[in-house]
Amino acid sequence: MREVAIVSAGMTPFGELWRYSLRDLFVEASLGALRQAKADTVDAVYVGNMSGGQFVGQEHLGPLLADHLGIRGVPITRVESACASGGVALRSAFLDVASGMSDLVLAVGVEKMNDGGDVTNVLATAADQENEVYHGITFPGLYAMIARAHMTQHGTTLEDLAAVSVKNHRHGALNPKAQFRQEVTPEQVMASSLVADPLRLLHCSPVSDGAAAVLLCPLARAQEFTDRPVEIRASGLATSSMALAERRDPAFLDAVSLSASRAYHMAGLGPADIDVAEVHDCFSIAEICVLEALCFAEQGRGGEAARTGETALGGRLPVNTSGGLKSKGHPVGATGIAQVIEIFEQLRGEAGERQVKDAAVGLTQNMGGSGGSSVVHIFERV
Repeated sequence: MREVAIVSAGMTPFGELWRYSLRDLFVEASLGALRQAKADTVDAVYVGNMSGGQFVGQEHLGPLLADHLGIRGVPITRVESACASGGVALRSAFLDVASGMSDLVLAVGVEKMNDGGDVTNVLATAADQENEVYHGITFPGLYAMIARAHMTQHGTTLEDLAAVSVKNHRHGALNPKAQFRQEVTPEQVMASSLVADPLRLLHCSPVSDGAAAVLLCPLARAQEFTDRPVEIRASGLATSSMALAERRDPAFLDAVSLSASRAYHMAGLGPADIDVAEVHDCFSIAEICVLEALCFAEQGRGGEAARTGETALGGRLPVNTSGGLKSKGHPVGATGIAQVIEIFEQLRGEAGERQVKDAAVGLTQNMGGSGGSSVVHIFERV
């Protein structure tokens, strides 16, 4: 396999973008990446999109998006893995370049969630329809059960959950692309509306529109497009039982653990080598569980990380410096690529007020459903 690098990135703001269509978002992010690299065409495109058909009534995205980007004829493949669609699109683009099939490939994530689709029902398609959704469960309900299991087993507190939201809003307030650029207090989090006990509104990521894109090429050609490429050192993908009740331990995300193990092995690195990470905090409890599954914290100790400052800017391992899904926003198909862009900028020293000093190795973890799928990538500054 060839070594692969990211050479440029483009991203729209995240939020309620009423003046943008799905195709507008895709084109803006893609053009941003192409213009940064001074490239006018690509060999292939992989688009992470969870549910364009249900959110905006648009399937068959390949020819539509190729036409509107002005690259008619170029192969475009839509990739779906629920909220991990963007991360799996990156993996697909990485494998395309690494295999030698293509040299210049765009990985794009896009979602338009605010144009009339029933968001709760659309997102519920990422859960087990017969064993979960039929009985009335929603994703806040599933993650509430994960939170209760974690609290019962490990003593995790409401203050621990609130600390994740507080930290990520503090980071997001520094991100010009974030949907919510304001800090919150622990008191505000714990007084916000109850959604699914114990989760409150400020424990939950928002409904968002947005797109993000990165351009990949062989590392040997990267200098043609930038003097600061970032190498993709590893990609790990795994799945678990779709239904939460079928897992051995609902408080442990086994697909995250397995995808991380595969990525660490491929990179020849371990958790201690990571300088900065973007992880899937669709709910505050998710970040806590992911930290444990990635071996950034001992099992049962993930709740302490945000509360003690370990995962904040300036801490031992800054996590979700972009603001995470909680503050930056969560347009589900775009999230995985947006995570990659934050690490890309961190490793190039371009993160501004969010910059992690001397960051050389970064990690992203993107998750589908209640942990039914997970993809982990590891990146290194060249």
